[in-house]
Amino acid sequence: MIAALQASLATIRDYPDPDCRPLVAALTTLHRLPKDYFLVGNGAAELLTWVGRECGQRQRVFVVVPAFADYRRAVAAFDSTLVPLPLPQVQNNFSEVLPELTPGDAIIVNNPHNPSGHLWSRSHLQPLLETGALVVVDEAFMDFLPPAANESLIAAVPEYPNLIVLRSLTKFYGLAGLRLGYALSSPERWQCWRAWRDPWSVNSLAIIAGVTALGDRPFQEHTWQWLPPARHAFAAALNALPELKVVTNSKANFLLIQATGSILSLQTYLLQQHRILIRDCCSFPELGASYFRVAVRRDSENQVLLEGLRAYYQRQ
Repeated sequence: MIAALQASLATIRDYPDPDCRPLVAALTTLHRLPKDYFLVGNGAAELLTWVGRECGQRQRVFVVVPAFADYRRAVAAFDSTLVPLPLPQVQNNFSEVLPELTPGDAIIVNNPHNPSGHLWSRSHLQPLLETGALVVVDEAFMDFLPPAANESLIAAVPEYPNLIVLRSLTKFYGLAGLRLGYALSSPERWQCWRAWRDPWSVNSLAIIAGVTALGDRPFQEHTWQWLPPARHAFAAALNALPELKVVTNSKANFLLIQATGSILSLQTYLLQQHRILIRDCCSFPELGASYFRVAVRRDSENQVLLEGLRAYYQRQ
């Protein structure tokens, strides 16, 4: 990756390709869909902004909560509000909400869900498409599942013009600083979105990084083989602490944990004594200060966190 970027530094003298054609070509090969179904963005966050604009034309915008805060930001920017769907209500299926959805509504689902890591099957999401509502599926963490295990709705895009699938290229490949994501939906929708956006929203180096990342099959295979056992072992070690409970069976690269009390003093302790900053969930109104989320990292790094957690709770 670094070598590819270094070799391409001279390209920054020129404007980037507004259509991101090299990256779109790689995506068409990966997903086996025509190029007109793809739109590349300056991270999934930029694409969420245009989701928000389109949702502003809808009567109601449902979202599974707790939810990524950017959904609220994007929808509020265009004078809409979110109708919350608590995760426990829809975790098994969406049967309770299906009668409510109309073609004038929209629903945003994060799959795998952030912050819980819960994964819905395609069969659970398919009925949402039949309602005619705008269905936005944020698959930012789907790359962490191998093709045989993932539940992506990308293949359904040509059949359902009311479907938008969002993907991130920054999480799985560790490219957050380059800001790169893409979406799949009907070509007619992209004609409208292109009229809203900056024509050069994705820089040249990000395009090159995306092409390089998608071609790194050894990294993909290694991650798919490494993550499930590493996640299982880490979750088991966390659950062995009486004060902590891993909330769901995560299929992503993170775990949501509930503590017996507020974790704010724990957060301060880990930062001061072990130079570890854990992600509290205070930004999720449905969770609050007794929850935190941790990434599954190398075993040596996971052990450092576990040692810090044990040391903190032994002091109590």
